[in-house]
Amino acid sequence: MKLFIRNLALLILTLLLSLNLSAQKKEQDTLAAQKKQIQFKPKSLIIPTVLIGYGVIGLESHTLKNINNSTSSELREHIDNQFTIDDISQYTPFLTVYGLNALGIKGKNNFKDRTIILGTAYLIMGSTVNILKSTGNVERPDGSSTNSFPSGHTATAFMGAEFLYQEYRDVSVWYGISGYLIATGTGFFRMYNDRHWLTDVAAGAGIGILSTKIAYWLHPILKKTIFKEKEKLNGVVMPYYNGENFGLGMSMTF
Repeated sequence: MKLFIRNLALLILTLLLSLNLSAQKKEQDTLAAQKKQIQFKPKSLIIPTVLIGYGVIGLESHTLKNINNSTSSELREHIDNQFTIDDISQYTPFLTVYGLNALGIKGKNNFKDRTIILGTAYLIMGSTVNILKSTGNVERPDGSSTNSFPSGHTATAFMGAEFLYQEYRDVSVWYGISGYLIATGTGFFRMYNDRHWLTDVAAGAGIGILSTKIAYWLHPILKKTIFKEKEKLNGVVMPYYNGENFGLGMSMTF
């Protein structure tokens, strides 16, 4: 159990370092926030690249596979019952953005812009995860299928955590930290429930973070081209259950 706790602690520390802890608490003028754009910074690629790289290297590395097996074995020794909160917690960070706005706590962007960003991030993340799952052949720890790599739940959670951080980092950095803690918990429960390896979770986290960063970088271009004449944007998010898994479906009209 000590090995697992050490690995988890290192993962949490690495993820929290991706946050800009020097951000100060302050009230943000809504108009100024809408004009402020996220600039591309190469150093912001370091954390997601390291996480994705760890997961990819783990596909062939005997050392990382041994860490996967030892972590999974230690978890099995302490699992009494599965706790499937990860089916819900994966969506909590990005839904929090809309919840905070509904409570009158304004973030960086208005409904239209943040929804375009979220939709772009979801498209990038979902496409990447599905392609890797369909082309890979990594068996899940519970042996139920061979599409373990990467973790889609974790990717969704960290996509939302980065989205929450970007929208509210100028209001309070603690919103972003809370989102990352929830996302980390989601990854932990994917392993706790014997559904994913540590390398699956690391890669999923990196893909989720990177997808949101790319969405923010692309937003000015998309807004000037595809969405430049679309003043109104309507969307709906609906939960679904297919008898085995919970999920959310997103639909946007403009």
